[in-house]
Amino acid sequence: MWFAIVGTDVPDSLEKRKSVRPAHIGRLQQLLEEGRLLVAGPFPAIESDDPGPAGFTGSLILAEFPSQAEAEAWAKADPYVDAGVYASVSIKPFLKALPRA
Repeated sequence: MWFAIVGTDVPDSLEKRKSVRPAHIGRLQQLLEEGRLLVAGPFPAIESDDPGPAGFTGSLILAEFPSQAEAEAWAKADPYVDAGVYASVSIKPFLKALPRA
């Protein structure tokens, strides 16, 4: 099943994000290579493709996992969690309605 993983950043998270971004992206790349990643990306703090020092307010990952427990375990092991980038993470089941594959 697909799951929406939404991480909400702590204030002033930009430097923490930058420090562990390669490890975070590596895990997403693995999901992509396994065909389990629908989409992933950050929420800019301002309306811009490059928010600069304004940074980001969080991230969205839509990925496939066998169960909610496995999605939660994967999210809990994210480098952004370990580095203190996220103040909180929520995981919800997601039904992809459109576009149809």
